[in-house]
Amino acid sequence: MTELEKLEAGLPYDFTDAEVDGRKLHAVKGCQKLNVIPVTDTVAVRAAIKELFGSVGENPTVLPVFNCDNGKNIHVGDDFLANYNVTILDIMEVRIGNHVMIGPGTMISTVNHPLTPMGRRKHLGIGKPVTIGNDVWIGGNVTILPGVTIGNNVVVAAGAVVTKDVPDNTLVGGVPARKIKDLENDV
Repeated sequence: MTELEKLEAGLPYDFTDAEVDGRKLHAVKGCQKLNVIPVTDTVAVRAAIKELFGSVGENPTVLPVFNCDNGKNIHVGDDFLANYNVTILDIMEVRIGNHVMIGPGTMISTVNHPLTPMGRRKHLGIGKPVTIGNDVWIGGNVTILPGVTIGNNVVVAAGAVVTKDVPDNTLVGGVPARKIKDLENDV
């Protein structure tokens, strides 16, 4: 298998491989293009988002500075908002539903690395997808780790580190994030 095939199969892969690195370089160019467009030019911003992401619903907003690893693995629904300084490390798919707000300084990661020195010296990475439901508010400076699924009508408190799945209609917070309370779903 090629390193790209290993990555896509969810197996350990060499992140320095030319094909794997090529995706990142393409994403860097797309992010640079997006980040220099004046925020007030919504037509150009939305066109750049649609060019960079894999799929986009209606009314996407991405404020500068946005960074990602691939772009084409990001799929967002309607009324998506990524506030300032959001990073999505989309080595694997990141699927985000409708009416999702992501606070400033947030990182969503689909990539992890070995706990052993030898594995890290071999430049190994392993990816797991992230899924975020509808009507989710992710506060500022949140970190969402690989393999996490966040349900519908979820609020993630500022500064939380989400290491495990979050069920529908839940407020979570802390490091690691834990359930604080149930939320009403009024839609």
